[in-house]
Amino acid sequence: MTDSNSSTFNAEAYVEQASQAIGLAIAPEHKPGVVENMEALYNVAQLVMSFPLPKTVEAAPVFNPLPPSHDTYA
Repeated sequence: MTDSNSSTFNAEAYVEQASQAIGLAIAPEHKPGVVENMEALYNVAQLVMSFPLPKTVEAAPVFNPLPPSHDTYA
């Protein structure tokens, strides 16, 4: 699963370097699936990052997925 954007992202190299950096051993038989999932995540991230946001949008300091009546942070 690749597109024209993923040619700039080497998922296999990223998986190799990131797994070494955090000391995560990936079994050789699992590596193709991990790389495929990393490519998919990259493609989804490109879609999210390409969504235009107006300059007036502010980042929420706290994300609470519950409605106010269930607010556990109040």
